[in-house]
Amino acid sequence: MKPAGVVRKVDQLGRIVLPKSLRKRYQMNEGDPVEILVQGDHIILERYRPRCVFCSSMEGVGEFKERYVCESCLKDMQGL
Repeated sequence: MKPAGVVRKVDQLGRIVLPKSLRKRYQMNEGDPVEILVQGDHIILERYRPRCVFCSSMEGVGEFKERYVCESCLKDMQGL
């Protein structure tokens, strides 16, 4: 993990502002979902990408009845 060299303060509502240069670099736009991950004592922000509810894959994921399922798991279910 490479530090960006940017320091921001948390406001009274717990918000921080991501600098425009970082948002542009990582193609993050207003309204885009962001996932907050915790690894040890680190807080990691990632652009949200849906994962399969069964295998956690992010490849070939589509929405099925308000859940995300990958193509592989969908094929497995069709075989039942």
